[in-house]
Amino acid sequence: MTRSIKRHSLQARITHGVTASSCILLAITGLFVLAPPLTALLPAHVVFMLRMAHRGLGLVFILVPLISALIAPKGVAHIVKSYFAKWDKDDVTFMKRFVPYMLGPKRVHMPDQHEVKSGQRVADGLLFIAAFLIAGSGVTLLLGTSAFTFSATVLLVAHFVHDLAFVLLCVFGIAHIFLGAGIFQPYRGMASLMWGKGRVKESAALYHWGHWARTELEDGKNVVEED
Repeated sequence: MTRSIKRHSLQARITHGVTASSCILLAITGLFVLAPPLTALLPAHVVFMLRMAHRGLGLVFILVPLISALIAPKGVAHIVKSYFAKWDKDDVTFMKRFVPYMLGPKRVHMPDQHEVKSGQRVADGLLFIAAFLIAGSGVTLLLGTSAFTFSATVLLVAHFVHDLAFVLLCVFGIAHIFLGAGIFQPYRGMASLMWGKGRVKESAALYHWGHWARTELEDGKNVVEED
């Protein structure tokens, strides 16, 4: 018998999956909608379809996390608490050793981490900020060219913010995928946390989130025994 720890609920996994998928599709459609050189390569009716798809995907990107947050406010409070938790010496050491660890994981010993690693707090924090910026600027551009008439200055600023947020989302999104999808050797198998059953094996939990894992194992509430 092996033991696993439940790390992510079904709702969290669905929310993550839908939001991540819509984000990737938004990036693809956005390139052909907002980049004139690419737009010029396609027929007008295809560009129109992509523009409508981009708007629809944008609504999914905004509404799904919002609805999920309204359904489970305690989950949101838990996320906020985890990301804004006070850093300890292990968190600081983790950040100092992260780059050497990426280059030579077998030679670098990383300290125990809490439920959300210090590096993840920084990277995901910037990812969240970029998501808020791109959503807010996207809504401004949509309303300013349809239901309302915004000034050229407002639309220009919204366009700049939208483009900047897009770059940030791509940079930190790729990093998130690189680690979360288990491409990097010490993180192999981690994709199942969000794209599988949401469980992590005891050994992997102790390796990646030592402080959190020991607390969960002692509590036992989220521990599952598997064949």
